[in-house]
Order: sequence, then C-alpha cells, then structure tokens
Amino acid sequence: MSIFDDDFYSTKVSRRTVRKSQQDDHRLSFGGSAERKWSNLRVAFISSFTSAVAAALLFGWIFGGFGGGGSVPVHLTATGDPSERTIVATAKVKPAVVSVINEQMFGLGIGGKRLENGDEGSGVLREAGVGSGVIIEKKAGRAFIVTNYHVVASAEKVKVVLTTGEVREARVVGMDQITDLAVLEIDAKGIDTVAEIGDSSALRAAEFVMAIGNPLGMGESITMGVVSVIKEVIPVSLNQNGVIDWEQEVIRVDAAINQGNSGGPLIDLNGRVVGINSMKISDFGVESIGYAIPINNAMPIVESLISKGYVPRPYLGVYTMDLEQYWEQQDMEKMFEEEEGGDSEKGESSGSGSIQLPDEVLSGVIVLEAVGPSKKAGLSFNDVIVKLDDHKVTSTMELRKYLYSKKKIGEDITVSFYRDGELQSLKLKLEEQAPEEE
Repeated sequence: MSIFDDDFYSTKVSRRTVRKSQQDDHRLSFGGSAERKWSNLRVAFISSFTSAVAAALLFGWIFGGFGGGGSVPVHLTATGDPSERTIVATAKVKPAVVSVINEQMFGLGIGGKRLENGDEGSGVLREAGVGSGVIIEKKAGRAFIVTNYHVVASAEKVKVVLTTGEVREARVVGMDQITDLAVLEIDAKGIDTVAEIGDSSALRAAEFVMAIGNPLGMGESITMGVVSVIKEVIPVSLNQNGVIDWEQEVIRVDAAINQGNSGGPLIDLNGRVVGINSMKISDFGVESIGYAIPINNAMPIVESLISKGYVPRPYLGVYTMDLEQYWEQQDMEKMFEEEEGGDSEKGESSGSGSIQLPDEVLSGVIVLEAVGPSKKAGLSFNDVIVKLDDHKVTSTMELRKYLYSKKKIGEDITVSFYRDGELQSLKLKLEEQAPEEE
C-alpha cells in the first residue's frame, strides 16, 4: 500500500484501468494505415528517450552548456534567495571597503618631549589602531573615504589598505567627534568601485543586513544579521569619562560588529550602504548587539566635512560641568575629609561657598570657563545656566542638543543663569563653531 490513498499518488494500477488500457491499445493506429499495436517495450523506449532529452536540456539550461568541450560561463545574478543575494551584494561593495591604520608617535624623550627622528630616544611612528572605511566618492583625482572619528583620532599619520593589499597614505579631510564620523582622501588612481549610498529610512525590522570590514587589507570580515531596531537613541560619553554629554541615533543590528569592522559599511541585500558601523557606540551594548550610524544622518555630516573640513554648528562658548556632577564631587570631598579626620565644617563651607543657589534649584550647568560669544556677553566662572530662551537646561547634553537642533548660527539666544544666588539673564549672538573650539 502506498503512502497516499488517492489514485493520483498511488504506485499501483487498478485492474479496471489495466483492462481499459488494453482495449484502447486495440483501437490505436499510426498514420491512419494498417492497425499496429504499440508494444510495452516500444512505449518504454520512447518514454525513456524523451525523458533523457528533457533532462539534458534542463541540465544545459541550468549550468550554461552541455558538458564536454567549452561551456558557457555562469554569471552570478541576484535572485529571491537571500543566500545568493548576500553574495552578490557583498561582491558589489567589497572593492570599495578599505582598512584604515592609525599611526601614532611612540618613544618620547625625557619629560615627554618629542625629539627629532634620528636622535637618540626619538619617537617612532607605530600602528596604534586599525579600523575600516568605505569609498563613497571620486572627484578630481581623489577618492573620499568615510570612517569613524575614533578610528583616526590622535593619529600622526593615517594609511589606507585597499582590498588588493596596496597601502596608500591618506589625508584627514575632516573629523566630527559629536557624530563619530571622519572623512579621508587618497589618490583615486586604479580605484574603480565606489559604494552606492542607500536609504536608511527605508529599512524595516527583521530585514537582512551585512557588516563589512577590511582589517589589514584582508577583506574577509563579513558578518550578517537582521535589523533589530530601526531607530534607537543611546547615550554617549564623548570624552570617555563616564559623563553622558550626547545622544546618538543609531540602527541596532544583531550582526556582530567585530574589531576591524568599525568605520566600515552596513549594507542591505542590494549592496547599498545604509549605515556606518561604530565600535565606539557598540561598547554600550552587549553580545550580539551592534550599532551603526544611519547613512541618512551621516551623509550631511560627510558632505560638510568634504566641503568645509568641519561641521558648522551654533557656538555658545562655554566649558561646563553638570550641577549634579558638582554636588557628587562635593559629597566625595566631604567624605574623604571626614575619613582623614579633617574639619568637616570647613569642607562644607568651602563647598557651599563657591556656588550659591536657592534650595529649589537642583539641576543646571556650571560655567567653568567662558570664551568667545559668552565671554563677550558677560558670562563668567561659576555662573549656573538653567535656561536657554524658554527651554529648561538640566545638563550639558541638553544644552548641546538645544543649540544644535533648535538654533542657527547668527541667531540671538537668551541665557538665564544664577550668580551669587540671584537669577539673571543676558542675550548674545551665536557664532560659528570652529574645529579647534569643539
């Protein structure tokens, strides 16, 4: 008995069917001439021959030829199969992915003074870190590469390794610490592939993406995953001191962002760049959670870095500390003085005497130094900023976010602050933030 009970799938033939087939055989004629019965052997031969020809044709269509001598080469094209699409997509962008080497000076002279190369004890350039980058534009004989700020930060010299293994010196066109982006340029000779920029706003949850890196020019760092969260905002400590002073919008993926992938592209199944992988941001995550900067957010920064060398932003001109952080420091100093048997009343008076505020004021931003427009307007050391225009400010992060998202260069802004326990305000004109003033 067969697996299936219905006649269509049965491997057995009923007696009724056999009898009907025999009757039909007597009625068969070939070309209308004398009646000739088709033997089982002849029918089997024709059926086998037809099947063999069909199989040969199908085999040749799939593999591009009929074996033997020359065969037609097979060209890889994307289909609906995700596994094939990943191969095509990575092959499309891979030649545009480079390795970025950060070289710094090691071996300084006595007292940290750097000596000239060739002198005894002089510093030498050595590799301090390796990341990745992606070529996004060729213009006027130069190729422009996007990478992370932290990949090239503090570099004395930057080198780029192509997928061919060729090493080229690179120039830093511009860097932006806020967004963790940087742009390099190299000689475009021999570079044929430029990555295609995609649309990160079109990404969907559970969509397949790939993180590509090129550590040391090996071109073998490819990880695959899906988009876990299309838009996520995570806290960032720009100076790596534990103080959260910025928030970054990122794409969360479960593709591993390994060492060497940082600064490389996150691509979709069409081989388009939809994000820039960031190891610095992924440090806030856990295993199997990676983060990438959305390409729609990155490209305006990249274009500004290429054209200006920096990102112009409204500049208030204050170096600050959060009031909450200040009180924590005061509490720790008081605790240490008590443990060492010091005068706690003196410590308390010294802490409270430096900044005077009403009891209801628990948050704000302390001015450590005023420069540029703030200094011109009259802000000074230990002023506590609590408002910008009508927007309440409780931290340096909020101050920066309000300036960068709500204000423009050249606009007026009203600053409300406490000085010696009294609420005051002043108006100033925001200037353009120069690179050295970031």
